[in-house]
Amino acid sequence: MEAVVVLSGGQDSATCLAIACKEHGAGNVAAITFEYGQRHRLETQYACALAKHFGVAAHKIVSLDFYRELTVNALFDPSLPIEKPAGATAPTTFVEGRNAFFLLAAGVWAKSLGAKKLYTGVGEADYSGYPDCREEFVVAQQRAMRLAMDWPFEIVAPFMHMGKAEEWALADRLGIYDIIDRQTLTCYNGIPGRGCGECPACKLRNAGQDAYLKTRRAQTH
Repeated sequence: MEAVVVLSGGQDSATCLAIACKEHGAGNVAAITFEYGQRHRLETQYACALAKHFGVAAHKIVSLDFYRELTVNALFDPSLPIEKPAGATAPTTFVEGRNAFFLLAAGVWAKSLGAKKLYTGVGEADYSGYPDCREEFVVAQQRAMRLAMDWPFEIVAPFMHMGKAEEWALADRLGIYDIIDRQTLTCYNGIPGRGCGECPACKLRNAGQDAYLKTRRAQTH
């Protein structure tokens, strides 16, 4: 096995999966999905369907239900509003340490498979203020994991400096535009595709898609 992809079922991770399969071949790629107490475990169904569509060699679903005992946020508690409070650096959907947990767990499994590359859809171009989506974090996490497990991990974050419009353009070039458009779940309110249109995740996704489609139409006229 050459690569493991952290697969949530959303736009970013699904596009990461396509990139990894293109670069390494689906037979050399595994995917890992985490159930960590989030509002919508429907995400797992989308992740499973994506793993099957791309034909990856293995897909593991891991329970991190204990996470709810450690922190409180709007993804764990439906009674909390999805918003970015005045003065806050991140919205109420921020899950403390989530990407650190995910990458560490994915790395443990990756090493057991002999894989050295870990793909994640995080990015700081339009990261909503989540500190664990920054390049500084990814670099530090990679170094920590190499030290912790004595294994030459490479954390690949293709969208680190890419906006959503660019990401949609990439999906189109990869021939997966319709899959990302219709078969992924990014919405914090659990609505597939373009979602609710109101939560921060939908606003980012839809604004990027609309900007890309506008550019594509202009290029064809």
